Amino acid sequence: MLAVFDSTLLIVMAGAALLGIVAGALGCFALLKRQSLLGDALAHASLPGVCLAFLLGIALDIDPKQPLLLLGGAMATAWLGTLLILGITKTTRLKQDAALGIVLSVFFGAGIVLLTAIQHNVGSAQSGLDSFLFGQAASLLPADVLVMAILGAVVLAVLALFFKTFQLIVFDPALAATLGLPVRRFEILLTTLVVVAVVVGLQTVGVVLMAAMIVTPAAAARQWTDRLSRMVVLAAMIGAIAGVVGAWLSALQPRLPTGPLIVIAATVLLVISLLVSPRRGLIWAAFRRAANRKRVRVENLLKDLWRLGERDGRFSAHRAVSDVLAVRAASQTALADAQSAGLVRREGPVVRLSQAGLERAANVVRNHRIWELYLSRRLELADDHLHRDAEDMEHALDDDVLEQIDLALGRPAEDPHGRPIPRGVPA
Repeated sequence: MLAVFDSTLLIVMAGAALLGIVAGALGCFALLKRQSLLGDALAHASLPGVCLAFLLGIALDIDPKQPLLLLGGAMATAWLGTLLILGITKTTRLKQDAALGIVLSVFFGAGIVLLTAIQHNVGSAQSGLDSFLFGQAASLLPADVLVMAILGAVVLAVLALFFKTFQLIVFDPALAATLGLPVRRFEILLTTLVVVAVVVGLQTVGVVLMAAMIVTPAAAARQWTDRLSRMVVLAAMIGAIAGVVGAWLSALQPRLPTGPLIVIAATVLLVISLLVSPRRGLIWAAFRRAANRKRVRVENLLKDLWRLGERDGRFSAHRAVSDVLAVRAASQTALADAQSAGLVRREGPVVRLSQAGLERAANVVRNHRIWELYLSRRLELADDHLHRDAEDMEHALDDDVLEQIDLALGRPAEDPHGRPIPRGVPA
């Protein structure tokens, strides 16, 4: 087991963190452009480049395992794969997903053939290229981390320099073209940065797992924000944390692979984000749905009490609980919720709307009847469909939107059925 501050572990952590930062930042653009599999295709396309660079080193009688040589080869074939993907989608009727699948399969197959040939003719112990399949972060050297840092710095610098342009191209390429921007060139530049990010991560997590490092931190960051700038920063942080945690976990127990642990750490962060992020988290969404159901039940009860008041001409009169619950089979829970919110007062066997309840009930009824009138006048919906559709919308209409609809209809006094539209609380 490695010590906590072992120099080897610190090197691995540094390399993994660099990978997480670069891949996380670039992954945001791939995710938003719906090109999540692009990183996977480019990672697989880089494998034959690694093998060819190794063979070139042997032919030139130089160290075939120099980081710059191998990464240069990986970048060359990954870039070639990028051009093929762009060419296939531009010149044929095939969609991008088909082009990605073709490039991924063909290049990875060629890489496996070359890798097998090298292992049989040179010796797997000598080549060690199989580590590029699943990564071997534990073998990272200071020189490797230095190369990763330089490439990562270049990627982040270019990303920062053209950030606003990339942002416009991702969200509205048509507008970017209208403004005279060379959209195609910037798309190629952005893809090139993804190529570099893939190359940076090959030795750490390998060809097979690199796609996860492109997609997972970005997907996790997306749960926390709607702003691209914040998403990029969060994704870089999540990627760095996943890299450091994965490297540390692999150091706790010998024989645990670092690359897969990094991916697992990133996945755990994604699951946490999916569950607890305030706006998109599943847990908070469940709470919001429950609160919305509770609100709808209470508003329906108030609306029923209002209608009873209209029928009898006494809005604030006491009603027998049994009569109230019989109107719409309202539950005791809705009555209890309305009482706890101060909207109704329950006195023994009777219930009565409070002043706040009257105001809330008037607003709900107003929403319902104005929307019915809008559906009838503007959409010419049949009368037997008005009530059902208005039932759904009365709880969702924003006050500003309803005010605009009311104004557009001329502030009507009655709904399509001749019932008065409340304009306040009756005396």
